Amino acid sequence: MAMQAVKAHGAEIPAIGFGTWPMRGETCARMVSEALKIGYRHIDTAQGYQNEADVGAGIAASGVAPGDIFVTTKVMPERTSKALLVGSVEESLKKLRRDQVDLLLLHWPNPKIPVGETIAALCEAKRLGLARHIGISNYTIALTEEALRVATEPLVASQIEYHALVDQTKILATLRRHGLAIIAYCPIALGRVVGNPVIEAIAKAHGKTAVQVALRWLIQQGDVVAIPKSSNPDRARENFGIFDFALSEAEMVEIATLKRPEHLVNDRSLVPAWD
Repeated sequence: MAMQAVKAHGAEIPAIGFGTWPMRGETCARMVSEALKIGYRHIDTAQGYQNEADVGAGIAASGVAPGDIFVTTKVMPERTSKALLVGSVEESLKKLRRDQVDLLLLHWPNPKIPVGETIAALCEAKRLGLARHIGISNYTIALTEEALRVATEPLVASQIEYHALVDQTKILATLRRHGLAIIAYCPIALGRVVGNPVIEAIAKAHGKTAVQVALRWLIQQGDVVAIPKSSNPDRARENFGIFDFALSEAEMVEIATLKRPEHLVNDRSLVPAWD
């Protein structure tokens, strides 16, 4: 199965990544190693997950050359000030056993720190060579626009909750207008795509599972990266098996009609006035 990539402002991000929240310890290290053996080449972690060292151990145990692996990590909102961000990223790199990460994201906006200060610190981390590419996560439309306006280095991606059952029309339009890659966390809606009659019928027609169809729907949009997580090797293998079939235009549209405004994962009080 040929891996596809999402291209944005010089970055090439593998369209399927392996999510690691909330795994820690030996389970995390083992599953990262297993995912890389399956064929994943994009690993997603974060300072706040408290598993960067475990991810680093899993990469080392996999036998896959570190240079062949696209690693994303995220800076905790408490560490996004000018005084703290660069030092926190250096700590992350030590845990990950890398000289730089491929993508460094701001995990959440911090209302106590001006966007300009945070983005300046993020851009400095890139100029120092700590990250090949930089971006944002869980930023509203207004915050995204402000971040793009003040950035002195290209922002290449935004990570948001995105799956077939949530309506992200407004933020998606903004990200697409600026050419950012969209990284979808919670891509199978915490498993709620399973049992959905529309998705299940399409899955049956293709000889696939509902999870595979939901993931295929995301990456077939062309600018979306999906980062499913699993602590089960068989499930991880299933999640990766989405490059040998395609959904029809009619099926893509039918799945898109399932979207609803409710979010599933995060307390939206963390983000002011979510769009």
